[in-house]
Amino acid sequence: MAENAEKPKPQYRCPDNSAFKQQRLPAWSPSLTAETVLPFFYILGVACVLLGVLLQVTMQNTQEIKGDVFFYYGLVNFHQNLRRYMDSRDDAQLLGRIKKLKNPSVYCGPNFQYANGTPIAPCGAIANSMFNDSFALFFHPPVGAPLRVPLFRKGIAWYTDKNIKFHNPYVPNESLPQVFQGTAKPFYWQKPVYELDPNDSTNNGFINEDLIVWMREAAFPNFKKLYGILDRQSSKMFEQGLPVGNYSVSISYNFPVQYFRGRKQVVLSTVSWFGGRNQFLPIAYLVTGCATLLVAVVLTVVYIKFGKKGLKMED
Repeated sequence: MAENAEKPKPQYRCPDNSAFKQQRLPAWSPSLTAETVLPFFYILGVACVLLGVLLQVTMQNTQEIKGDVFFYYGLVNFHQNLRRYMDSRDDAQLLGRIKKLKNPSVYCGPNFQYANGTPIAPCGAIANSMFNDSFALFFHPPVGAPLRVPLFRKGIAWYTDKNIKFHNPYVPNESLPQVFQGTAKPFYWQKPVYELDPNDSTNNGFINEDLIVWMREAAFPNFKKLYGILDRQSSKMFEQGLPVGNYSVSISYNFPVQYFRGRKQVVLSTVSWFGGRNQFLPIAYLVTGCATLLVAVVLTVVYIKFGKKGLKMED
């Protein structure tokens, strides 16, 4: 039997006998002990608590209405984070691809595609439910008639949205209404997309900033979106911000909320170094810091009581 046994074949694919290829290089692995882990928990917990307190104090200071003032509208109990709602938009259409826009087979989401066989622009549930109330803020001086507070209605959208995600379709020698010929406005809109801003022709179509702000979906059912920014250069009265006094807001009511049991809000706010008034970040840091400190204290008590011996198991 020994004579008929086959000789072992040479291993042609065997790695070289080197320290690197045979994984014999010197290595280091951390030794996780109570003395090394517990200080990290305490430092992380204290840092989160201090940052949460700092954010909370900073947020409280955004209540003043001096300096740069931002005008927001808010909705309560309106869910923009539903998957079918978000998937109903057509990003290719919003990029201004005119061939896709006028193609009868254009995809406009599962619910809002066509109006009597005509492609809708912009299509989808998000655009169809666009917030369309309008506001006017008035200052009431001690003497004289109320003064309308000037607001910038442009510059309210994110730069990436305005310049990258949204573009108007372009056809040489055609105006914007001509480009959108052969399309229909969303069902609940009062006017077509190329007439959203009658006062500024450069703020129409898919690059309308109110539309862009609305199309950025909110993560929570209670949210606010930017409507305008105080124009401090147009009048000396508002050069330093909003003066102390009485104010009123005139609202053109177009957006119904009773169908989803919601509410509408108007918010005037300044901004801090981390943005506008927002309770989420301070609470998140405070809860994380307190939880980390609690875990650190429990681990410290266990370590002091049992030490390195660990728990003793009894029969």
